[in-house]
Amino acid sequence: MQILIYIVVALLAAAIAVACTVYANRKMAKSRARTIMEDAQREAEDLKKSKILEGREEALKITSDAEKTANQRLSKVQSTEAKLKQRELQLNQQQGENQRARNEIDAQRNKLEEQVAKLDLRRNEVEKLEAQAKKELERISGLSCEEAKEKLINSLKDEAKTAAASYINDIMDEAKMTANKEAKRIVVQSIQRVATETAIENSVTVFHIDSDEIKGRIIGREGRNIRALEAATGIEIIVDDTPEAIVLSGFDPVRREIARLALHQLVADGRIHPARIEEVVAKVKKQVEDEIVETGKRTAIDLGIHGLHPDLIRMVGKMKYRSSYGQNLLQHSRETANLCAIMASELGLNPKKARRAGLLHDIGKVPDDEPELPHAIFGMKLAEKYKEKPEICNAIGAHHDEVEMTSLLAPIVQVCDAISGARPGARREIVEAYIKRLNDLEQLAMSYPGVIKTYAIQAGRELRVIVGADKIDDADTEKLSGEIAKRIQDEMTYPGQVKITVIRETRSVSFAK
Repeated sequence: MQILIYIVVALLAAAIAVACTVYANRKMAKSRARTIMEDAQREAEDLKKSKILEGREEALKITSDAEKTANQRLSKVQSTEAKLKQRELQLNQQQGENQRARNEIDAQRNKLEEQVAKLDLRRNEVEKLEAQAKKELERISGLSCEEAKEKLINSLKDEAKTAAASYINDIMDEAKMTANKEAKRIVVQSIQRVATETAIENSVTVFHIDSDEIKGRIIGREGRNIRALEAATGIEIIVDDTPEAIVLSGFDPVRREIARLALHQLVADGRIHPARIEEVVAKVKKQVEDEIVETGKRTAIDLGIHGLHPDLIRMVGKMKYRSSYGQNLLQHSRETANLCAIMASELGLNPKKARRAGLLHDIGKVPDDEPELPHAIFGMKLAEKYKEKPEICNAIGAHHDEVEMTSLLAPIVQVCDAISGARPGARREIVEAYIKRLNDLEQLAMSYPGVIKTYAIQAGRELRVIVGADKIDDADTEKLSGEIAKRIQDEMTYPGQVKITVIRETRSVSFAK
């Protein structure tokens, strides 16, 4: 029994202990839950405050951006408004100027109308005065207007006939006295005239191409191709806006021909670079040299001339590439040689020597170097160097009267050279260039005040300028001719010289009915 009581007491104690433990745990759980709730509330409050701050910052940023955009738009509007105001001011000023100009024009128109009215009144007064004067003259002279005019015409006609008859008689007497002398002078001048060298030789060759795209390939990257070509040939190559054409400029015609043939081969081949250019130019040089020698040999054989020195044969071949004012030098020399042979045969001289002298008379124009001697003297020295006979050397040196003639071959060569060079059509310009040069001469003179008419005559070697007698006096005519001559020298290119003749005359013209 007592044991049972102990057990019950122990169970009660255990139950009480469990109850106390449960109570303590529940109290602790409540305290922990309260703590968690308080922490959650604090975190929620902090999160709320941070979100509120972020929202306020975002709102401030949006407000700032909106204010900035509004300010920019406002400044643009203000700038546009200022421009519009300025434009309005300009338009108002322009309108005011236009109005002033219209007012001035109206004032000038009114003034002109007043002047026209005054002129009409003056004209009427003059017509009345003229009619009164005519009536007074008819009354004083006792003749009508038509009768007085007819009497005056008859009187002037008789005077003109008398003056014309006297003038004709004077001219005929003078012509009879000078006709014989003038005829001799003209004949001698015609025979001894020598076609002088021209100041301008052909110094350019035009190379035609199929399209302007080739120009870029010829120039090359940074101009290396064209520089290589110019260095190899010694010719200036001008690539400009001229359509489908390249200009080769240089005073040596053989070099120009080498450059032309080299360009032709390069364009046809399509490979254009410095190494290829040097190779082609070297090849073309050899071809041209061979062709020069071959041409000289063929010319000597055609003319029946034998025993020429190889260097003379080469010079004869070089004549093919030289021209004198449009006339090919080789063709001119062949023609001179044939003429010399014919004339020598007619005179009973040796035609072979004459033909030889005629062929070689211009070899001084094609030297390898550039001497300072005249071509006739230099040609004579070359002939002497290569052991030509003395009469042939003298004929070469004397065909421009630069040395004394010592044989009959010399005047024959001189005359035949003049015949070949001076015959119609031998030496000429391109028709378009010739016509343009004459038009430019006439237009240059017409640009001066007081000039009425201009005439380019003597194939452009003389310019006659007719001026008005009432516009220019005698002293001004001399000054005008000097000014025109100076402008022609400065602005134009032409062969030989141009004579400027200024004519000032007073003419009285009437008609017999």
